[in-house]
Amino acid sequence: MSDSAITYTLYIQADPDRVWQALTEPAFTRRYWGLSFETDWAVGSPMDWVERGARTSDPEQVVLDCVPDRLLSYTWHTFSPQWAASVGIDEELRAQLARERRTKVTYEIEPVGDTLARLTILHEGFEPGGTLIGMCGRAWPMLASSLKTLLETGAPLPEPEEEPRETDGT
Repeated sequence: MSDSAITYTLYIQADPDRVWQALTEPAFTRRYWGLSFETDWAVGSPMDWVERGARTSDPEQVVLDCVPDRLLSYTWHTFSPQWAASVGIDEELRAQLARERRTKVTYEIEPVGDTLARLTILHEGFEPGGTLIGMCGRAWPMLASSLKTLLETGAPLPEPEEEPRETDGT
């Protein structure tokens, strides 16, 4: 992790097509991430972020690159009041997140032999020292591990105990 990007690489016992499905199909994303994306995955298409009954739509929340089974990139979501209320984020923290610049997530999927895929997650463009990079730096390892566990065992990791949310950027 740098001061403006998070890179996370993992190896999953699944073929690239299965990893792609886990990243793009709502039935998968809801199981390990608790949300779904509503989009056609065409470059330039909007992405609605649907989490806990809240739909977050924004014309700047779009698909940036899409090569099935290989590469997916999109702008990170918008921090709307509806989203914050649905996930238990207070208004002070939501406003702090909303002031930071929009970030970008890229997934690169590579086959490794016949039975493995290497998934590299790059989340970049953070405000150095900002609140969002701290939150995402704690969230991505659990999220990626849950995706891996789901694909390899058929069940995601259990939800962790709720951790206190910090508002000071650490």
